Amino acid sequence: MAEKRVIIVIIDACGVGELPDADQYGDVGAATIPNIAIAHGGLKMPTCRRLGLGNIVAIEGVKPTARPDGCYAKMAARSAGKDSTSGHWEIGGIILEKPFPLFPNGFPSELVTEFETKVGVKTIGNVAASGTEIIKELGEQHLKTGALILYTSADSVFQLAAHESVYPPEQLYQICRSARELLSDEFAVGRVIARPFTGEPGDFRRTVRRRDFSLPPPSATFIDRLMATGKKTLAIGKIHDLFNGSGFTDKIKTTNNDEVMQAILSVIREDTEHHLAFANLVDFDQLWGHRNDVDNFALGLEVFDRGLAELLPTLRENDILFITADHGCDPTIKTSTDHTREYVPLLVYGHGINRNVDLGTRGTFADVACTVADIFGFSHIFPGESFIHEITKGA
Repeated sequence: MAEKRVIIVIIDACGVGELPDADQYGDVGAATIPNIAIAHGGLKMPTCRRLGLGNIVAIEGVKPTARPDGCYAKMAARSAGKDSTSGHWEIGGIILEKPFPLFPNGFPSELVTEFETKVGVKTIGNVAASGTEIIKELGEQHLKTGALILYTSADSVFQLAAHESVYPPEQLYQICRSARELLSDEFAVGRVIARPFTGEPGDFRRTVRRRDFSLPPPSATFIDRLMATGKKTLAIGKIHDLFNGSGFTDKIKTTNNDEVMQAILSVIREDTEHHLAFANLVDFDQLWGHRNDVDNFALGLEVFDRGLAELLPTLRENDILFITADHGCDPTIKTSTDHTREYVPLLVYGHGINRNVDLGTRGTFADVACTVADIFGFSHIFPGESFIHEITKGA
């Protein structure tokens, strides 16, 4: 193939139905996009419908189309777990046989003591909790004592919340780096997360200065391999954090979906330097999925669809667009705010790409890594199967 440019857009947490092993995760019945569509009375997503979203699974308001303009599939996670890091790593070509450790009852006291000694701070909390709720509960005590708020969730995370007047963000980031160094072996959580907040008791607000400190990937991803061939790679949004920067020559920091979509649009229109742009739309997960906010999740999907309608005409002749997700986070399941173990959608589109191709049910997200490797023509040993011959014109 002639040299291409690849744009990968992750619509974070947008699953399309429970995986066969969902019962092992307590996620029977999860189907993020389809369930949202039912609860919302249908979704208006004509652009995604045109690409084949409604041909993947039944979605109220997004009917199947006779001849989609894109290639479409659903993909199964082969990695254990259901978190953002493992989902993105699998897209990158890494399958984890063992899930990241979870601490539903908080972290062991000896670990917390070691952390407090290492960084010279005290902590309060040390429970699994909603981030907004725990700062509401413990924010005033934090302001009075200076103790950091430590908490986790159903994901493999070690989260530290602090008021910006007590711990300015750069200081909190440094503390999180120290925690990242400490958390290894059986305590090697997927992410250490800095959660700055502002405001007064009764009106605390988390700020956009969140930062994630992930484990480094255990082996090379397609991004690393692409960079090793001399190609330039760009991370947009939280992608850089999830891969711990590995494989990326450049990054664009964003704070919400709108900024991500604007960054992607700018890259497509103006960027002549990068061969890969890899972006994540975080609001679906962070703002709406974890808060069981069905209506705003639905509206966010429709806003994304309108943004996609603006984006598609700007694609260049050799651009290939991948749209997929990393896991589910079904907000209609009111007994939980956790991620959900689901298939994810896959849409592939480009001027030089076949139309109306059903890529079936893929056995792993890593099929994306195999396909991107073939697009750029470098050898690889990633798990999974490439679908390059199905999507390439003339194949």
